[in-house]
Amino acid sequence: MKAKATAGPLLIIGGAEDKKGLCVILTRFVDLAGGDKARILVLTMASEFPKAVGKEYLDVFNRLGVRSVQALDVRQREQAAADEVATAIEEASGVFFTGGDQARITNLLGGSRADQLLHRRHEEGMLLGGTSAGASMMSANMIVEGLSEATPRLGNVKIGPGMEFMRGAIIDQHFGQRGRSGRLLSALAQYPHQLGIGIDEDTALLVMGDRFEVIGDGAVTVLDAGSATYNDVLERRDTQHVALCGVTLHVLTAGLGFDLLERRPILPEAAGSERERDNHEAAVFPGPNRAKHIHPSSGPARAHRSARAEREGK
Repeated sequence: MKAKATAGPLLIIGGAEDKKGLCVILTRFVDLAGGDKARILVLTMASEFPKAVGKEYLDVFNRLGVRSVQALDVRQREQAAADEVATAIEEASGVFFTGGDQARITNLLGGSRADQLLHRRHEEGMLLGGTSAGASMMSANMIVEGLSEATPRLGNVKIGPGMEFMRGAIIDQHFGQRGRSGRLLSALAQYPHQLGIGIDEDTALLVMGDRFEVIGDGAVTVLDAGSATYNDVLERRDTQHVALCGVTLHVLTAGLGFDLLERRPILPEAAGSERERDNHEAAVFPGPNRAKHIHPSSGPARAHRSARAEREGK
């Protein structure tokens, strides 16, 4: 009997990942895709500036040693059924979704031939990655848009169907930088069975099976409303504020992880040598081409990002 294929990793990035320095997150993507033998497909349909964004990722992946990388844009649904798109997905070892508007991804790809191929190839082991809007669309229930820096209330977040690569969670991006805890809590009040995962900029989840590891320079916030003792969302109307009590909060940084089934953090050993810690990480997050985590050196904040990059990821 043929063995069941193991789904590939998901690298889900909170946006504005480093593309000029150590490139910790994108280097991990390249390693997982096969290193210098990687065949990377960059999908730019979320962006208003597909040519510029595509070239940016082509340049950085080339600089990281990838010989085979192409950017592909889809502007109409019929393109998602084209042989060119299907062939590119079939031949890729890693597919990367750029930032922009997450609703464009689901609207253009949802249910299409390309969507079916992406799911099949991922289930067979292909790596998938996405940043900003490309992160939000990974979940089954996706934040389409919402108000930042607002307390939880009805009407400050719009939820729609995502691409369903990661189940059991609602993902938000640019999380700490744009003050999005209120809108994620608003989403969880309506979908308390899901975990709320907020990812900071230049930070990512590496999801393997039912666990994820945190990579990068920021933090990942996990909100669990399944343990809530009070939730009055059904009694609220229009734009009224929502009361939530007993929500569990976890803030995770690089090297820490989370068990999505057990809903608990995975912590490193309290003591031990660097080698012992590496062995612990390897045991918790097995997988091919796993690169050792690189801790970025301290120093001044990265240079300001372009206005276009700041707009991406609603």
